[in-house]
Amino acid sequence: MSARFTRRDLFRSVPGGIAGAALASLLAAESRAEAPAPFTDLKPRKPHFPAKARAVVHLFQNGGPSQMDLFDPKPELDKHHGQSYADKLAGEIEFVQSAGAIMRSPFKFAKHGRCGASVSDAMPHLATVVDEIAFIRSMHTTSITHEPAVYMIQSGKITPGRPTVGAWVTYGLGSENQNLPAYVVLDDPKGLPVNGVENWQAGFLPPQFQGTRFRSTGSPVLNLKPDAERPAAVAQAERDLLSQLDLMHKRDRPDQPALDARIASYELAARMQLAATDALDISKEPQRVQEMYGIGRGPTDSYGRRCLIARRLIERGVRFVQLYINSHIWDTHNNIATELKAACDRTDQPTAALLRDLKQRGLLDSTLVIWGGEFGRLPIAQLPADKDERKAGRDHNKNAFCTWMAGGGVKPGLTYGATDELGLKAVEDRVSVRDWHATILHLLGMNHEQLFIEQHGLKEKLTGVEEAHVVKGVLA
Repeated sequence: MSARFTRRDLFRSVPGGIAGAALASLLAAESRAEAPAPFTDLKPRKPHFPAKARAVVHLFQNGGPSQMDLFDPKPELDKHHGQSYADKLAGEIEFVQSAGAIMRSPFKFAKHGRCGASVSDAMPHLATVVDEIAFIRSMHTTSITHEPAVYMIQSGKITPGRPTVGAWVTYGLGSENQNLPAYVVLDDPKGLPVNGVENWQAGFLPPQFQGTRFRSTGSPVLNLKPDAERPAAVAQAERDLLSQLDLMHKRDRPDQPALDARIASYELAARMQLAATDALDISKEPQRVQEMYGIGRGPTDSYGRRCLIARRLIERGVRFVQLYINSHIWDTHNNIATELKAACDRTDQPTAALLRDLKQRGLLDSTLVIWGGEFGRLPIAQLPADKDERKAGRDHNKNAFCTWMAGGGVKPGLTYGATDELGLKAVEDRVSVRDWHATILHLLGMNHEQLFIEQHGLKEKLTGVEEAHVVKGVLA
């Protein structure tokens, strides 16, 4: 048989090639037509199924709180204190040169509440509300370095550029209050967390789903109000004119999500001038409530203000509120006895007050409160340069850490999962970060497999393509 390619062969193949290309194009167009259009506004949307929670307060403890010094007591650390163990942790220690022996906790544990949950004396206030909390002792993650671990807990991947959990929640559900942002961030005035503003980015979702930073004192948003007051009629005429100009500009530039988001943000800013100022005005709260949060004194004032503002935002229909604490206070590589206690002194009372306040107002049942960092700590000591054991802390641990949830469909008074005898690894009812994300979405009435956006032919999800399961054991 001849191997030559003739003119007849060419003309036979070309129509097939063209037809094939045309068919592929039609199929692609049909596929795009069948795919749901991405959400581009903040109007409230129905969940996939009846939800237990309608809103979230995320108390993000950036830095890695030590599980065996707060919520996961380990008597074996006392028994083996001072024994060498670092040689058994190859690949699990970030700062190998300063690794020491097994170290007992400097804190004392006791059982609290009707549920008998174990909490150390570093958190005396939280100990009074444990009957509202589901502790998850068996969390684990994929990195022992802050930056990728924070990306993981916030967005489900260890790399930057992806939507955070708050962005996904507001993308899926929108907001019940169109005069306030759906996703509000209350960061620490003392400094941004690790990864900075990427902690509340929208990634490849439409930009209007990113978090909006509110300041806890002064004007909630810079440049929110005009420099000079104008009569209401004049201000309204200005807004109407700007709206018409925006629509004219948008008409000539369709399919520009960044432009849509910018116009929407201007319109929201106009509506926020009264709503945001009112929501953040804690002077309207009774003095006893402010005192309960620790406002106006000592180390609790800043965090207390933000916890109280979070409650005020939630009761006004904001969907997702995220609180941050300065990035270094939980990163207790040294002097854990004093440094961890200082971190608790700043956050313990306001956190307990938030749970108590939400419950008293009938909001806890519909609000999911979540607490935790990006990883845990090791059971061995991390020694300072002078090797003084009195100044020892703990290095990072990706194989075990503790988070907790409260309200919003969570089983109260629960301790779920377990770590090994030293607190090194999660061994019972292990919970991955993706499982944790799937559970948060489930409590909000969303199936993590069905919450997606088409991106380059892929269904991008918070939980990714990897296996993820709802942690049914923590559901009420």
